[in-house]
Amino acid sequence: MVLLRTLVLLLALVVSDLHSLPWFINVSESQGPGTILQSFSFNCSSHTPTLELLHVQPPTTFFNPPSLTRWQGIYVGKMTLSSSARLDALTVNHYELQLRFTCGNHVMEGPLSVDVQRDPGHIQCAGRFASPAGEIIQVPETVKPGARLYTLLLPGQGAQISITSAQDPPYFPGPFSINGQGWLQAPSQGLRGQAQKVFQLQILVNFGQGRSCCGMLTVKVLPAPSSQVSFLQQAQNITIPENLVPGSKVVQVQARGFDVRYEILSPVPCRLFSIGRVDGVVRTTSPLELAQAPDAAVTRLRVKAFERLRPWASAELDFKVDVQSVNRWPPRCTPALLATQIPETTPVGTVLNTFTCTDPDSPGSTLDYQLLFHSPAGAASLCLQDRVLEVNATLDCDTPGTCFHHAASILVLDGGQPLMTTEVPVLVMVTPVNEFSPACVPRTFRVREDAGPHALLGSVVGKDMDYPHDSIEYSIPGGSATFAVDRLSGEVRLLGPLDYELQKFHRLTVLLTDHSQDQDPTCHRSGSCTITIEVEDVNDHAPECEPPFQELTIHTHLGRSMEVTRVSCRAPQEPQRLAFSYSIVGGNSWSLFSLQGAVLVLNDLTLGPSWPEQPHTYELLIRVADAGPSTPHLSTTATVIVHLVPWRASTVATSTHRATVTSMMTPLLVTDTEAFWQPEPWFVVVLTVTSALLLLALGWLLSRLLWGLAQVLQVPSKPTQALLLNSIQGTEGSVEGFMEAPRMETPQAPSSVMSLYFDGRAQDPRTGRDYLFNTHTGARRWL
Repeated sequence: MVLLRTLVLLLALVVSDLHSLPWFINVSESQGPGTILQSFSFNCSSHTPTLELLHVQPPTTFFNPPSLTRWQGIYVGKMTLSSSARLDALTVNHYELQLRFTCGNHVMEGPLSVDVQRDPGHIQCAGRFASPAGEIIQVPETVKPGARLYTLLLPGQGAQISITSAQDPPYFPGPFSINGQGWLQAPSQGLRGQAQKVFQLQILVNFGQGRSCCGMLTVKVLPAPSSQVSFLQQAQNITIPENLVPGSKVVQVQARGFDVRYEILSPVPCRLFSIGRVDGVVRTTSPLELAQAPDAAVTRLRVKAFERLRPWASAELDFKVDVQSVNRWPPRCTPALLATQIPETTPVGTVLNTFTCTDPDSPGSTLDYQLLFHSPAGAASLCLQDRVLEVNATLDCDTPGTCFHHAASILVLDGGQPLMTTEVPVLVMVTPVNEFSPACVPRTFRVREDAGPHALLGSVVGKDMDYPHDSIEYSIPGGSATFAVDRLSGEVRLLGPLDYELQKFHRLTVLLTDHSQDQDPTCHRSGSCTITIEVEDVNDHAPECEPPFQELTIHTHLGRSMEVTRVSCRAPQEPQRLAFSYSIVGGNSWSLFSLQGAVLVLNDLTLGPSWPEQPHTYELLIRVADAGPSTPHLSTTATVIVHLVPWRASTVATSTHRATVTSMMTPLLVTDTEAFWQPEPWFVVVLTVTSALLLLALGWLLSRLLWGLAQVLQVPSKPTQALLLNSIQGTEGSVEGFMEAPRMETPQAPSSVMSLYFDGRAQDPRTGRDYLFNTHTGARRWL
């Protein structure tokens, strides 16, 4: 015989590593006695091991006790079929063998499951019918004509069955018959009066193609029974779970009678159940998996109870066995874990996944799906429609903590008992999308033009609706030599100097670029705004006066004020500044002078101190300061030297004023214009002629007087003549390096020598030069 399949399992007996594990083997029903079913290899170096067969379910003698031999230091155990083995998958297709291996103090037990497989190519007659002694059956003589006496187990369909032995009368009351289903039926005349007779029937089973088998069937006719066999219980329905292992007890039937035996009449063959011939216990013979064998859900059994010595004394019992589905396995889902990421702009209704779940206990059954949220709790961003997970609401990630990830689970429930569930974890990562461009509000910053480098002008505040909101970088396109903007804070600072006079306003375009707001790090959006920087004027140039130094001579008039000069000042670098304040800060003794704006005025002397009798020089210091809002207020000082000459009645109407400056200053020409009377020409002619005649007369008279006086004194006035001569010479030579003011003609008094007479000499305190003066007229001549 050929071994179809041998599974070799190597078990290493290291004491800490051995466990009781189940083994499964398949064997063909064509295998005969002596076939090796399984080989085992063991390590047991310090003891002599043993391998035992504890029991077999269902009980049978088909298996020999396991053998254990040593080969090259390893113990090899074998399981074989015994000499009585007749494997028949239609009769019993599953055997459970319990093995025990002992190595010193270590004991290991484990089941060996043997599944008997059908072999279509192996045809044999089953049961005792095929044995050399044949099958012996006992029937009562009261059996009904044509009644079924025996059922021949056939290994296949379509076999032709016939009785080949002779059935001649008078020994045979009539011929026994057998049909295609293997049913042996009583003769049509019945068996009345045939008690104690034995009928031997040779039966041939032909399967075609030269395949056949034969067997002997002996029928013993027993006299009519004197007692009745009956079951103690009535027909009933029995419910068992599907997870019963083969050999489990289903029910025990009991019948009243003498030495009663039991057998299953229907269905034949019965692949799911068997009954104990003596004890009447119905047991399972194979797994009752409804998923693999749906027809095992309901089985109707007919059980026969009969007396062993009088088989015709029998009774039958019908009952139904319902196999109830046991919810042992939770639903299985595909996918078992969902982890996905979607952008925040995913439209509502987008399908994320469709779950496919099945119940191994009940394929095709309806399952219940529930969506459970974990974080954020109670979120409505996702929904479950039947088995489809969809986006339920707008996934807005522009508010902190609103999304970024959703942790949930799909709870799948079956309808079995007990209720089994499967939880499918769901993790949906929502990735940000850069949807909005940053923006900022145009602003105006004011800065003083004297602000130093790195001065903070202000900050550009950008806004971005994308999260995180402060992920903005600031820059100035093309750069700027005067201003800089901080890349992260947006602070605008000064780099270079400012000049209000050159540029009052600066306009900067600040570029805003966002970052870290999209799953793609290269995705950026930008915006810009214009910043106006207004330069505030700072008074950084002091006023300058033209000229900075003036010197002039003033002839005063008693009882009237007069304008002395006008101080002309400006800031050349800032021509727009025209407002100045003027004040006399030095040299204004007796408060003779005052300022009316930029005009220096000699006050009315009648209101002041007593009239000065002698010429006097005043060195006035005039402070010219900025006026107006600009700060700081800078100032300068202009110097005006005023030679004040008191006016007398005999003073010549026309006077010459000279303005001098030091060698470091520009000479100044000052003109004093006084009002005079200009008569008509004819009046001038008449007056001239008359005056000439009068002068001639007076000259003659004077000459006469002088001659007479000369005669008296005998000495001419020498100092006077010398002084006169010197004054004339000084007048001619004193103009070197100076400019002479133009003369203004006025009507003059009659000519006299006194007009050229200088009776005093003095030194100018400022220049150190000497000059001559006339105490009567106030006229000067520089030496």
